[in-house]
Amino acid sequence: MLFTGEYEHTIDAKHRVAIPSEIRSRLDPARHGEAFYLAPGTDASLWLWPEKTFETLATTSEQSLLPDEDLLEFEELLYSQSSRVELDSAGRIRIPERLLKLANLDSTIVILGVKDHLELRDPTAWAKRRDEKLAKQAEIMMRARRALARQRGQGGD
Repeated sequence: MLFTGEYEHTIDAKHRVAIPSEIRSRLDPARHGEAFYLAPGTDASLWLWPEKTFETLATTSEQSLLPDEDLLEFEELLYSQSSRVELDSAGRIRIPERLLKLANLDSTIVILGVKDHLELRDPTAWAKRRDEKLAKQAEIMMRARRALARQRGQGGD
């Protein structure tokens, strides 16, 4: 599933946040699973993957080119801090308090669609980060094109 967009939501007193209906409507339990996995992301964010996507990530990391020590360190951190979270009847997930604290999230968050996952971020921090990235958009796009070309074995430099 391809995730895109930017949505502002609130976290209620029970630490629940609604997954945007536009996203929920495209979820297929047979293909994506019945739940999500929530894990610490980069720069004080939380990353949210559909259950089956996260499980695929777990099995493909076994084929990683990372040295064993690096892979072990990554897996230890990612999987130990991850939580399986289910959607309730209102389309909400409950965010464990330890993850809220880790990402320094308060009552208002922004949910970003980022290709294969969603990111939960502080709106003020995201606005600053987004503006910085937009100011360097051309440079970022050229670096991404070069990286893609290298991945495809075409050089690119």
